[in-house]
Amino acid sequence: MNYREAMEYVEYLQRYGSVPGLQNMQRLCERLGNPQEGLRFVHIAGTNGKGSVLAYVSTVLQTAGYKVGRYISPTILDYRERFQIGGRPIAKTTLCRYLERIKEIAEQMEKEGLTHPTPFEIETAIAFLYFSDKKCDIVVLETGLGGSLDATNIINTTVCAVFTSISMDHMAILGDSLEKIAKQKSGIIKDNCHVVTCRQKDEVMQVIGNAAREHGCSLTIADSGKASHIKYGLGKQYFSYGDYKKLEITMSGQFQIDNAVLAIEVINTLQSKGFKVSEKQLRAGLIQTTWLGRFSIIEKKPLFIVDGAHNEDAAKRLAQSIRLYFTNKRIIYIMGVLADKEYDKIIQATYEFAQHIITVKPPHNTRALDGYELANAVKDYHNSVTVADSLMEAVEMAYLLAGKDNNTVIIAFGSLSYLGELIHIVEHKDALRGDSHGRSE
Repeated sequence: MNYREAMEYVEYLQRYGSVPGLQNMQRLCERLGNPQEGLRFVHIAGTNGKGSVLAYVSTVLQTAGYKVGRYISPTILDYRERFQIGGRPIAKTTLCRYLERIKEIAEQMEKEGLTHPTPFEIETAIAFLYFSDKKCDIVVLETGLGGSLDATNIINTTVCAVFTSISMDHMAILGDSLEKIAKQKSGIIKDNCHVVTCRQKDEVMQVIGNAAREHGCSLTIADSGKASHIKYGLGKQYFSYGDYKKLEITMSGQFQIDNAVLAIEVINTLQSKGFKVSEKQLRAGLIQTTWLGRFSIIEKKPLFIVDGAHNEDAAKRLAQSIRLYFTNKRIIYIMGVLADKEYDKIIQATYEFAQHIITVKPPHNTRALDGYELANAVKDYHNSVTVADSLMEAVEMAYLLAGKDNNTVIIAFGSLSYLGELIHIVEHKDALRGDSHGRSE
């Protein structure tokens, strides 16, 4: 199997969809020799912020000299980003080798009348194989959806279970209340691990606290309200927390202070488990952490930002950052969302800041909402909206509307699934525009 064939196989696997439950994942991993059992994990669940906290924790640990595996989803630019060691993606040849091995097992399972593994189950198994073969000191991974029945939850060697902000999302699968959603996510807590959570709403805190007690776990609450001397900025932000004075992060967004505080408490917990990190290494790791697609600046003239605000809570966080950084700025949105999201609430949280809104259908995604349908929803709140027929057209419209006005900010947000292609268009817009003109002539 070469890399092209591997990617074709990954595309083929999409027909198996997403099926909550651990039994099939356990069967798959048993046939692979249970590679997850020799690893130690930081397991992260939550509605928003999982990726950023994962990035902070893993980068700090890497800075301290540990071999750190990262397992993330979805990715922005490259499929191989799902599987990283030391911040570097898996090699194409290695990925092909694992996929070939798992393909044989999956086909055999199906011949035996068992359920074929889902794409996420196969990806999770690849991660376990890769990190086990490379003898990672620790693996930082995020749940795909929920917690209890998520494929990642077959692990039983969790050192630290981490909870980012929990809010309403995926209600059809996880439940129609915060308590039900928190109950699903708290399923990642294992006996005698350490639990670290950000400050949550009371009903969520109660669920996490009860689960921690039931499993004999210590519980740490990371309270970003105790961060002081905060200085917000685009590109650099500063804050003090506990014994650490004037810490610096380079990820933008008001919410990144919250994520960094949670990550610091995770690192403090890991220190008690034998993973030693000096203050100098912590500081260096925080500064070096990046996470594309989370209020990320991809161009400066005009200022162009991409953000994966794909649910109500994330949209409110985006609105906070717009209010903080861009008072009196002229703002143009590019919006693309999935049809199974509460996009009406995303619009409500963000529409007031935009002078003009461009809607687009995220390409290559069967769950994508049509741009015209999104535009009709936007028109209930905003009278200046245009539909783009493609991402290229959306980007060109945004630049035309921005003109040479240095006071204009373009913000593309919604589903993470289209941001990678949009970033590629922005980075190569001149060449791509030239190519398209050449073809039309």
